[in-house]
Amino acid sequence: MTTPSFHPLTIRECRRETADTVSIAFDVPADLADRFRFIQGQYLTLKTRIGDEEVRRSYSICSGVDEGELRVAVKKVDGGLFSTHANQSLAPGAVLDVMTPMGRFHTPIDPEAARTYVAFAAGSGITPVLSIVKTVLAQEPKSRFVLVYGNRTVSSIIFREELEDLKNRYMGRLVIHHVLSREPEEAGLLRGRIGAELVRALCDGPLTAEDIDAAFLCGPQPMVEEVRDALAACGTPAANIHVELFGTTTAARPAAKKAAADTPTDAATIAILQDGKRKEFTLPYDGESILDAAHRHGADLPYSCKSGVCCTCRAKVREGKVEMAENYSLEPWEVEAGYVLTCQSRPLTERVVIDFDAA
Repeated sequence: MTTPSFHPLTIRECRRETADTVSIAFDVPADLADRFRFIQGQYLTLKTRIGDEEVRRSYSICSGVDEGELRVAVKKVDGGLFSTHANQSLAPGAVLDVMTPMGRFHTPIDPEAARTYVAFAAGSGITPVLSIVKTVLAQEPKSRFVLVYGNRTVSSIIFREELEDLKNRYMGRLVIHHVLSREPEEAGLLRGRIGAELVRALCDGPLTAEDIDAAFLCGPQPMVEEVRDALAACGTPAANIHVELFGTTTAARPAAKKAAADTPTDAATIAILQDGKRKEFTLPYDGESILDAAHRHGADLPYSCKSGVCCTCRAKVREGKVEMAENYSLEPWEVEAGYVLTCQSRPLTERVVIDFDAA
């Protein structure tokens, strides 16, 4: 497994998608082409300095695998330092530090498969879904895709024209249902919000929940959880439902106060394995996260959101035990295999070994 790493990339194009969203395409030098080869649904972590502050944010790739470009979309959010900077100040020729692609919000492509894909996206949640839609339709000619996309108004639909072009290009294989919450009903557009009622209506009509081979849900936590539960209740196998959150509404739990009863000391010894090197330090059981402590001791570990959502700081526990405060991105099999989100992890045993080189 290649360790994620930052590389300076020059912005080739900034394209206005909506009044509050810009898409950014990067030039990728030939010697970095392999490092920035991506799988549909993955994301990039961008790093820059705004004033005196280093800022990192993760944004999903919206390009199809076959399109020959590396592009992300950034929607401006209230109080968002990087998103405001991207929408107001970034321009072609600017250089950002870009981490190599990460993320597992996808399923393997099979050119011979005839699958039924479904996606539910809200707002900027369309970005990884667009990459998945374009790649699936291009590389699986027998498969079909149903996209349910929620926005407030017609003018806020990101990639509206591109989605219409895709629907026309793949006539009969791509169905798009736009759901608008703040406009009267128009022909072909649904009014309301994406939730359990809409899922049940679709599954009672044009879709059969049991036959959904892969469902991709991306957007705010309440919407994603409601749609996930509704699909499962309708009969979609849990293993076929894939989730990506854009932020959470759950407050982080406080650190446990020396949760391990069998620890005779007040602090654990933490060993970090990265790029074949080892760094050790001590960390109180009721102290900061393993990720924050490692950075304070000079380790340059990958991270972005620090809220348990993006999975950039994923690593494997080789020795000892930790407690994760939150987990919104690891799959159950990963937790079972010993993977943790280091931004959410604190030690439970006297010694913990964390491996960032684990596949």
